[in-house]
Amino acid sequence: MSTTRCPSANPKKSPTRQRIWVLMNSEKKCEVLCSQSSKPVTLTVEQSRLVAERITEDYYVHLIADNLPVATRLELYSNRDGDDKKKEKDVQFEHGYRLGFTDVNKIYLHNHLSFILYYHREDLEEDQEHTYRVVRFEVIPQSIRLEDIKADEKSSCTLPEGTSSSPQEIDPSKENQLYFTYSVHWEESDIKWASRWDTYLTMSDVQIHWFSIINSVVVVFFLSGILSMIIIRTLRKDIANYNKEDDIEDTMEESGWKLVHGDVFRPPQYPMILSSLLGSGIQLFCMILIVIFVAMLGMLSPSSRGALMTTACFLFMFMGVFGGFAAGRLYRTLKGHRWKKGAFCTATLYPGVVFGICFVLNCFIWGKHSSGAVPFPTMVALLCMWFGISLPLVYLGYYFGFRKQPYDNPVRTNQIPRQIPEQRWYMNRFVGILMAGILPFGAMFIELFFIFSAIWENQFYYLFGFLFLVFIILVVSCSQISIVMVYFQLCAEDYRWWWRNFLVSGGSAFYVLVYAIFYFVNKLDIVEFIPSLLYFGYTALMVLSFWLLTGTIGFYAAYMFVRKIYAAVKID
Repeated sequence: MSTTRCPSANPKKSPTRQRIWVLMNSEKKCEVLCSQSSKPVTLTVEQSRLVAERITEDYYVHLIADNLPVATRLELYSNRDGDDKKKEKDVQFEHGYRLGFTDVNKIYLHNHLSFILYYHREDLEEDQEHTYRVVRFEVIPQSIRLEDIKADEKSSCTLPEGTSSSPQEIDPSKENQLYFTYSVHWEESDIKWASRWDTYLTMSDVQIHWFSIINSVVVVFFLSGILSMIIIRTLRKDIANYNKEDDIEDTMEESGWKLVHGDVFRPPQYPMILSSLLGSGIQLFCMILIVIFVAMLGMLSPSSRGALMTTACFLFMFMGVFGGFAAGRLYRTLKGHRWKKGAFCTATLYPGVVFGICFVLNCFIWGKHSSGAVPFPTMVALLCMWFGISLPLVYLGYYFGFRKQPYDNPVRTNQIPRQIPEQRWYMNRFVGILMAGILPFGAMFIELFFIFSAIWENQFYYLFGFLFLVFIILVVSCSQISIVMVYFQLCAEDYRWWWRNFLVSGGSAFYVLVYAIFYFVNKLDIVEFIPSLLYFGYTALMVLSFWLLTGTIGFYAAYMFVRKIYAAVKID
């Protein structure tokens, strides 16, 4: 059984509801919807104009039966050349079905749906009754004009035979009369219940994924080897020179990163904000790592609708204890004293921005009466989870992190700051962001395309094993680039690396933003204001989260590197 909404004659009134009963293994040749006494449905001029706009904008309709989404079968020929008899059909499935189609500047509506439900019959003993399970839900949308459908008083109808019918045209400038009809056909299938989602998740781009992974691994490890050799050989030479007990003249001629040893661990400006952002980055890192790993094991399948987002929200709330601990310990290392204010900043800065943007976007969705809007009780529940779970856990972790011994820096900080020499043009912060973001973005570029396609182009994403490998590659590449950039900065005798390294390490987020704009212009056909606002609003959240994640990874890698190299040289 399902419920459908039928258009009302009065456009100011909400659509009426009508129930559809579908019995297991019970055929239906043709049934009429949304009509009484065999009278056709009349779409007003306003409704006709709206339907025509949605068809020209390639809107899809999504239905669900037994938790299976409806799919449209697409048969593609794998070999274009040769005889028709030798051509092999490549069967793929499209999520949902198109509301209609256009042909020669005319608009047609799919007003008849032929449902094909595949069922699997369990093998049981003779005495037991057979159990039927739905394993596939397909639809064949058709457009049949009003004159070709014969309806009776019992809501039954007769369809024209063959292809003699003309499609149902929708004229947006006047009222349109039509029938909404459907039929149900059952077919037995060998597909078992445990494998029923395999059909929906069949993808022809697995080879592209493998090519992406291999390409990313080769590029990252090749560059990693080169960078490691250069850095290690250079560092060994630097440390050996610095540790030589030469005369005073050689000592006076020293240059490079050793000269800033008395300022390299000087606390930066706004230590509370920096530690709060890094604490949120740790919270994001733990949440993303666990979600991707659990999804890779198959525990967050697309068959469980909403399970991925629900798990991510709960994990982010409970990972607050780790984010608070990391932020509290770093804040104390940076000579901070107001730990309560720091804990509140950590618990509210990033989540507050995310909640605010989502609430504003959701208000626009509510204004459009969209079914994709988050219900107000759900927003209140998320708010309660934020202040009831995440906030106390962040305070708890911050308290223990602030009480723990701060990070042991290998050198002491001078009382008077050293003068920073004039920097070259390539040491500019924006140039560093552009340079540091290329390698991580190149490692995840192809996977990012599939993620965007799954979010915005009506496709499933389920290859979380590939995503886990890409995540590992992203962590390695961000760490290495961050180490290289902070080494160059210290060699230029610029010891203000705290904020700069955090910003530069998240440079790949800038390329993600540029790619999102390119994807919007070239791949999507969004022309209205609200959908464009939603796209760029959610893209802004994605870019912000990605910047926090990569910036945190790069910061801690650089911090470990700086502590390591200054612990290896002799400081008088």
